[in-house]
Amino acid sequence: MTNTINLLKKNRLLILKLIEALTLEQLNKIPEGFGNNIIWNVGHLAVTQQLLCYKLSRLPMHISDEMVDNYRKDSAPNGDVNQAEVDEIKRLFVELPDQFEKDYNENIFKEYDSYTTSVNVTLSDIYSASSFNNFHEGIHLGVILTLRKLV
Repeated sequence: MTNTINLLKKNRLLILKLIEALTLEQLNKIPEGFGNNIIWNVGHLAVTQQLLCYKLSRLPMHISDEMVDNYRKDSAPNGDVNQAEVDEIKRLFVELPDQFEKDYNENIFKEYDSYTTSVNVTLSDIYSASSFNNFHEGIHLGVILTLRKLV
C-alpha cells in the first residue's frame, strides 16, 4: 500500500506543478467541445478519492458535502470558481493523501461496500479502491494535459 499512496502523492504534485502558472481564467475556461475545465478536474479527483476510499468504507470524508455535489461523477462546472475556492481545492488536493496515509496506518479501513465502477471494475476493499483511484487519476491527468493546451 505504501507504493500506492506514494504514487497518489507524486501524481498530485505533478498535476499541481502543471497548473501552477495558470491564471484563474485559464483554470475556469471550458474549451469548445469539453464539458468541464481544469479546476473541475482537480476538484473531481479530490472528491473521487474520498468517495472511493472513505465513503465506501463507511467512514467520514474529509471534504464538505457541497464539494462532493460540485465535483462528483456526472457533475459539471456551475460557473467560475473564485481564487479562494481554487486555493481550497489545491490545499485539499495536497493534504488529503497525507490524511489517507495517516488513516491507513492507523488501520481505520475495516469495512468496504463493494462497488462496480463505470468501467466495470469491481472494488471490494481499500486496496482495490486505492489502486483504482490511481488509475482514475491517470485518466484525469491526461484530460488536464489536453485542457492545458487549449486554454
